[in-house]
Amino acid sequence: MYDFAYHRPASVAEAVKLLAGDPEAKLISGGMSLIPVLKQRLARPSALIDLGAIPDLVGISVTATTVTVKGRTTHAAVAASAEVRQAIPALAELASHIGDAQVRNRGTIGGSIAHHDPTADYPAAVLALGATVHTSRRKLAADDFFTGLFATALEPDEIVIAVEFPIPEKAAYVKFPNPASRYAMVGVFVAKGPRGVRVAVTGAGANGVFRHAAMEEALAKSWSPEALEGISTPTEDLNNDIHASREYRAHLVGVMAKRAVAKAG
Repeated sequence: MYDFAYHRPASVAEAVKLLAGDPEAKLISGGMSLIPVLKQRLARPSALIDLGAIPDLVGISVTATTVTVKGRTTHAAVAASAEVRQAIPALAELASHIGDAQVRNRGTIGGSIAHHDPTADYPAAVLALGATVHTSRRKLAADDFFTGLFATALEPDEIVIAVEFPIPEKAAYVKFPNPASRYAMVGVFVAKGPRGVRVAVTGAGANGVFRHAAMEEALAKSWSPEALEGISTPTEDLNNDIHASREYRAHLVGVMAKRAVAKAG
């Protein structure tokens, strides 16, 4: 790694001030995305701003209509939450299958969506459930948050405070994991709820998570796996790498989507 300064602010306001004062600084929470990047010398930040001492960024709250997960809450905490399992079982199950135990106990929801790895699981839940991302300065709808590969609408000095999920009528997530990394080669999250019928695909898109409009239209007419018969996924914007061809990923999108709808009931 390269040399860098280290800051451990005690409040969101202090963290924002440090971030605004140093354009080359990077935030770190669980470090599951950033540390590997630093080890591979793919980034050289001037400073790391550790959010680990800010208690206001940890916690889960549930109302009759929403589940709100604060930005520094770990995947393990979401998976273990009885309230989340009761309100949005699909979200708790998704969190329980992220990476391995070490990753789940260190990685955070805020870090995951801010990094927007194209194979990450949480972006599919955020997009399919029509969540709202609360930041240090505003609220962003899920459809406006993810803007491209490893890219989001966050400004350089903006921090994810929490993610607010509407509680759906039905929802499920099914993924085809890479056997080594457990990243989603293809993952499909389906939801029917306050935001309508939504289908989000992760792992397959070259530009990150995306909604599948044709599947949404079909499921809005008939919520059943059979409604997805004959619906194809264009391959032009899909990943093509050593793990799977774009054609295979397109096939997996259909398979995972049908399984997710069947699982949602």
